[in-house]
Amino acid sequence: MQYRIFGWENANQNQSRGILETDIVRERKIEMKNTAIVLAAGQGKRMHTKIQKQFLEIKGYPVLYYSLRCFQDSPLIEDIILVTGEESVLYCQKEIVDKYGFTKVTKVIPGGKERYDSVYQGLLACENSDYVLIHDGARPFITEEILERGLTGAEETGACAVGMPSKDTVKIADESGYIAETPDRSKVWMIQTPQIFQYALIRNAHESIRTREMSNVTDDAMVVEQETGIKVRLAEGSYQNIKITTPEDLGVAELFLGNS
Repeated sequence: MQYRIFGWENANQNQSRGILETDIVRERKIEMKNTAIVLAAGQGKRMHTKIQKQFLEIKGYPVLYYSLRCFQDSPLIEDIILVTGEESVLYCQKEIVDKYGFTKVTKVIPGGKERYDSVYQGLLACENSDYVLIHDGARPFITEEILERGLTGAEETGACAVGMPSKDTVKIADESGYIAETPDRSKVWMIQTPQIFQYALIRNAHESIRTREMSNVTDDAMVVEQETGIKVRLAEGSYQNIKITTPEDLGVAELFLGNS
């Protein structure tokens, strides 16, 4: 199966012709429909609280608020699909979408049992999207610059994951808990979200992998890697683009906001 990639000329060529990257971004807004799929169905068991982590507050706003605000304010994003737990759909609509005026959120839908099920439901809810940006709502610190780099990277093959080079040495363990391998740290990246894909590519990849065992699927880049063989471009995210998972993360997040 072939996939058409929507793209522009090489950035260096554009700069040599006096065309600024911001001009390309404006053109991208006009030419494509980019849909953000924001996942907010996690239970947050490691947070040790009855409140789901995406609804916990940082500096007076729920964690989920911050990523939705970035997508809402971005000229690159046409619409947002918010995927949450079935029991949280009405809460998200009233207490987050309506309360904070997130007019780009066109649908609030229930997800599935696992993360990949929620992503698939989000993909099914898209309408006429060229690219989708799949993002964990528990990552509040995305920026416009991250979105730009991710979309630019996705132009090459139709798939891009943002992340950062690992600061730590990573060890691969064997089944007995001993070190089996030490990868070259210069080649190790810590992957984040959003992950950006041409819509037809990621939807077909998800539909293909759903016919088999999926328990080892941890992100959407992995789905594309396994099902299509297409290379996924890496783009720089941010070391501040953390995922709120444990109580300690909330303290770090407050420090980031205090310094912003």
